[in-house]
Amino acid sequence: MDHTQAFEIERPRLLGIATRVLGDRDEAEDVVQQAWLRLDRSDADVENLPAWLTTVTTRLCLDRLRVRVPLPTDEIDETMATSPDPADDLVLAESVGAALHVVLERLSPTERVAFVLHDSFGVEFSTIAAVLDTTPAAARKLASRARAKVQMPAAEDRLAEWEIVDSFMAAAREGDFERLLQLLAPDAGVTADAAAVIVGTPERIDGRGEVAAFFNGSARSALAVLTDDRPGYAWFDRGTAKVLFDFTIADGLVRSITFRADPGVLGRLVRRSPIHREERP
Repeated sequence: MDHTQAFEIERPRLLGIATRVLGDRDEAEDVVQQAWLRLDRSDADVENLPAWLTTVTTRLCLDRLRVRVPLPTDEIDETMATSPDPADDLVLAESVGAALHVVLERLSPTERVAFVLHDSFGVEFSTIAAVLDTTPAAARKLASRARAKVQMPAAEDRLAEWEIVDSFMAAAREGDFERLLQLLAPDAGVTADAAAVIVGTPERIDGRGEVAAFFNGSARSALAVLTDDRPGYAWFDRGTAKVLFDFTIADGLVRSITFRADPGVLGRLVRRSPIHREERP
């Protein structure tokens, strides 16, 4: 497999990393393109291309973050960094993700990189340390410190939306009609864009009971996604998103669901892992 084919395989993952770190899809695409140019111009024999691309992409992101945010003056205490940290086992990124972009802006560039790489993409601290030119213990401490900053009341309010969406879809798949009713607002409804109607979705469903009946025992092929920084689900066919389920949440209930199949919308989706209440810290 040549470099072009290998890069295209890695592109979605690299774009996901850059989008999470930078919080800007257009800027992320620019960074990933720069990573490709570096690969294309390199004569080096790259043994582990995914790791090489991760490092290059992340360092390009870090350069951009450092332009935005002054480097912190405080140094990491290496002795404290090596001590056990119960927060290390928390996997917050998929439950936080792009939905907490405003909170992530509070992090220093290195904290943000360590947090996103480890908690979003499962990158080991030894690799993160190489990217940041530090030690694994220091990288671990950066991620831990970042978690402490994102765990705030505003973040908890935002996480409730993820819980509602994921609980609703779990109830749909399991055929839990009563749970669906509990999660839907009395005036809940479903609408669809023109592209979604063409592929076979209903154009409109009105009322909690009707919406619950439609979803009851269905949506088994739907996967959890991010849509413009919000939690949603999408029906995938052979690995390609075909219809987005775009949720509107208010007062702890599902107010509306819009089926979207516009290519521009589907092209911005990012896969995520669903979360459950018992997984929260």
